[in-house]
Amino acid sequence: MPIPMPNLYPPFNIVRLSHVEFIVTDLARSRAFYADTLGLQVVTEDAERIYLRAMEERGHHCMILRQGPKAEVSMLALKLYSEEDLDKAWDWLCEQGLPVEWVERPHQGRTLRTRDPSGMPLEFYFQMERLPPIHQKYALYHGVRPLRIDHFNCFSTDVDASVEFYNRIGFRVTEYTEDDESGRLWAAWMHRKGGVHDIAFTNGRGPRLHHTAFWVPTPLNIIDLLDLMSTTGYLANIERGPGRHGISNAFFLYILDPDGHRIEIYCSDYQTVDPDLEPIRWDLKDPQRQTLWGAPAPRSWFEHGSIFAGAHVTEPLLKAQPIIAP
Repeated sequence: MPIPMPNLYPPFNIVRLSHVEFIVTDLARSRAFYADTLGLQVVTEDAERIYLRAMEERGHHCMILRQGPKAEVSMLALKLYSEEDLDKAWDWLCEQGLPVEWVERPHQGRTLRTRDPSGMPLEFYFQMERLPPIHQKYALYHGVRPLRIDHFNCFSTDVDASVEFYNRIGFRVTEYTEDDESGRLWAAWMHRKGGVHDIAFTNGRGPRLHHTAFWVPTPLNIIDLLDLMSTTGYLANIERGPGRHGISNAFFLYILDPDGHRIEIYCSDYQTVDPDLEPIRWDLKDPQRQTLWGAPAPRSWFEHGSIFAGAHVTEPLLKAQPIIAP
């Protein structure tokens, strides 16, 4: 199916992705992974929740870890441009027949909770508690030195439908993978903030979260993290990489947290702010699509994902498969 034309005047204005909430089964174990090993900064914490931010971020948090009985993803959050956009979002989502409710969230102003047409839980807000800058407090840098949250990648049972919905609320396609036989999308990368993506969709059982990505300064930070993880008990948590994607041109590493939530460590993609930027098409069987150097991804990368709380997971419409490592 053709990529939709960019919707430059959406019904409400999304600035960027903001944060994610992971439900984890052992809060202390997850704290050790995200704060002590990856290097995210603990902002506040109690017996049930830990709020984390990366080094360049001024908002209170980019990740919430919440203790729970099973590993799930509670929601993905997006920041809006204004308070007025929250009301516009409420009205538009109601018109689409999607569920809406106002929810109370610590350290945030009014927050609107909904689910997209696939059942994926989303939250929108405008105001978050602002914190003093720490990006020049170099004594705090450790682990992989994460600077900011970069994107979400989600499994979708119908990538064409996901692209159509997110295009309607202003996300623009930068790159995509198309199956030649069916003409359907196998994957698509969409942005608001002017990078390659704030959110991406990959064909698979869904809705599920494939990964959450953090931006780091250089590929050497990724090498340092590999050395650290391989000598501190996290060797089995290294899933894929390091490598360079064909799509996005980013240098990457995929790792799994103690509950199996996938994290990508990411740098070196490119700017996409022009409203008339033409998306780049990739063929599903192109070996350089996944990795510019040609190495295919492992099977787990196409099959493993995190469940969204309250979402019903179904099989994908498209049965085509990319190249998978033996």
